[in-house]
Amino acid sequence: MSRRPPRTFAALAAISLAGILSACAPAGDSPSGTTEPDTGSGYLTEGTLTVGTAEPAYFPWVIDDAPESGEGFEAAVAYAVAEELGFARDDVAWVRTTFDAAIAPGPKDFDINLQQFSITDERSEAVDFSSPYYETTQVVVTTGDSPAADASSIADLKELLIGGQTGTTSFAAIEQVIAPTQGAQAFTSNDDAKLALESGQVDAIVLDLPTAFYVTGAELSDGVIVGQLPDVEGEADRFGIVLAKDSPLTDEVTAAVDALRADGTLDALEAEWLGGDDTAPVLE
Repeated sequence: MSRRPPRTFAALAAISLAGILSACAPAGDSPSGTTEPDTGSGYLTEGTLTVGTAEPAYFPWVIDDAPESGEGFEAAVAYAVAEELGFARDDVAWVRTTFDAAIAPGPKDFDINLQQFSITDERSEAVDFSSPYYETTQVVVTTGDSPAADASSIADLKELLIGGQTGTTSFAAIEQVIAPTQGAQAFTSNDDAKLALESGQVDAIVLDLPTAFYVTGAELSDGVIVGQLPDVEGEADRFGIVLAKDSPLTDEVTAAVDALRADGTLDALEAEWLGGDDTAPVLE
């Protein structure tokens, strides 16, 4: 049987000296003087703010699916929050997640995530939210040759096929506000819902207001906004930044959002990226 050779006195002395140097080194520094990550900071990577967004991310929230450009409402909000937290632009890293994965329980690969997440009590059981950075309404969208184009009330929509992205406030609005007799038609993304509308599989879809303006103005050849729906369960649809449950960053991210609201930054970014004719009638 082989046996490990005994350590020499010199080797033991070196180990002891290394232990002394390590014990005397300042917290967060290695004996060589290099800085090690401060695992108590709460950030995934020390010195970096890791921001999650969709795959892909759409206008007007992110322009050209390039959040690192800072163009688009949520991309711009992310960089504004980063600056408020003390991060330089180059210290922001982007990752992609699905909508459902971001709000599911468990560890996250981001510090914060912006994907038009409506703040709800149910979701707050699994993740943390910042204070809201935007409030929107849900809008019924159709095409000119659809039977939904002539609808002037919620009652006019009940017998029609109405679709939306599952797991979103838009989908909840279909179920709770319209309550179509044939049930809400579920799609995995807004793009899938839009394609179903174009192909005649559904009579109308429900989107948030900024997306509705873009889809009807730039993506559908004959897009029509039927009107806005009353708030789901009597509450405004408020978008919040998502963080891991009980994240140590939640309070400071909320403080950053509140500061941006107080100094007018959020209003300015909303006017720049989400501006549009807000004359869509409210359906009753």
